[in-house]
Amino acid sequence: MPNCKSLLVTEAERKHVRGRARFQQHRDASCHQIFFPLENKLLKEIHAILRETLGEHARSYATVKNWVAQFKRGDFSTCDAPRPGRPKTVNTPEIIDQIHELILEDSRISAKSIAEKLGISRERVGSIIHEDLDMRKLSVKWVPKYLNAYQKCQRCQSFEQHLKFVSA
Repeated sequence: MPNCKSLLVTEAERKHVRGRARFQQHRDASCHQIFFPLENKLLKEIHAILRETLGEHARSYATVKNWVAQFKRGDFSTCDAPRPGRPKTVNTPEIIDQIHELILEDSRISAKSIAEKLGISRERVGSIIHEDLDMRKLSVKWVPKYLNAYQKCQRCQSFEQHLKFVSA
């Protein structure tokens, strides 16, 4: 702790940075947003504080150097700027709607045939079905993971009719 006091960092600042670090561990590693007073601190001191506080999760000296240069220019964002080029995913509402329509037309359709019809990868189709549409493959049919109230009521009614038919 003596080196902490020599750098004029209070215990409250250290707790704040540690708490942010624990929170940030679960986020994208390229987008840390740890802010602390930079006045009267040298680059080496700032990097030492980060290394002491974050341990193995601390950024490299070069990254901290770039951040300090950005902060001096008035840019306080540590996230990567948007880059030109093709987007990483094809999760557009139109694609999601097309996949949903194909499944509604034929609940036995495979992810491979959907991918071939739409011209996207099978992995992307699978992630859209599972994550965006909240559906799963049950036996050979795509079904919603969770039923809404109307669907639950329909299931109960059809079960009761089936039970009456079997018991009669």
